[in-house]
Amino acid sequence: MSDKLLAFDTSTEHLSVAVRHGDRVLAHSGVGGAQASSTLLPLIRELLADAGLALAELDAIVFGRGPGSFTGLRTACSVAQGLAFGAKVPLLPVDTLLAVADEARHAFGAQRVVAVLDARMDQLYAAHYDFASAGPFGGDPEPLLLAPEALEVPAGWAL
Repeated sequence: MSDKLLAFDTSTEHLSVAVRHGDRVLAHSGVGGAQASSTLLPLIRELLADAGLALAELDAIVFGRGPGSFTGLRTACSVAQGLAFGAKVPLLPVDTLLAVADEARHAFGAQRVVAVLDARMDQLYAAHYDFASAGPFGGDPEPLLLAPEALEVPAGWAL
């Protein structure tokens, strides 16, 4: 397992940045959206400095690949690619809905999760994860874009 990671997600109105150095995790979460493009790099620099790491020392850079806002995804992809290329560090894209589902699994012991994010314009992104039968990635389903009233819980899943 990698012990020196930079991770960030700018795909929603919530900005998340974290640095892991061994057992130590330094994290920041706050307002994202349009502000993410101006605050992401300073936050990355600050957390890396607090962790005592340089970019080139990282084992990988992890970023939220979406689904999410177009501008937020462009910000995450461009920053991640630029940093990884410059530091010669591997890049690991992570599905944002899978990250939401995995958090529910770890926080609440959920084995089946319907992960949902606001897609704006009266729509949402959703994906169904079944960790009990499909393993650590819950089957890695394709995200759906749909109206809130069209969201369904799969038959047999408890509410």
